Amino acid sequence: MSKPCAGTPEDEAPGDYEIRIKGHLDERWADWLQGLSFAHESNGTTNLYGPLTDQAALHGVLNRIRDLGLIIVSVQQIGPIETAPEEEKS
Repeated sequence: MSKPCAGTPEDEAPGDYEIRIKGHLDERWADWLQGLSFAHESNGTTNLYGPLTDQAALHGVLNRIRDLGLIIVSVQQIGPIETAPEEEKS
């Protein structure tokens, strides 16, 4: 049996995520879901979005959504958290 490959540092980097769930989630759950922002869409879905520190934080949010019995429509990383660029080497 082969071992899973270890993730690269980029895989563990913080980033901004958008998680779309079926139904309109009440905003009182924001603190329980890592403080993600909410947007209710007219098609009956809720977009949760914001920064998460790493993959463990993402999986924690997904587990809590599961525990609430909600249906996940999609999960997307919408960008890395901006960091200062490295200085060019001469």
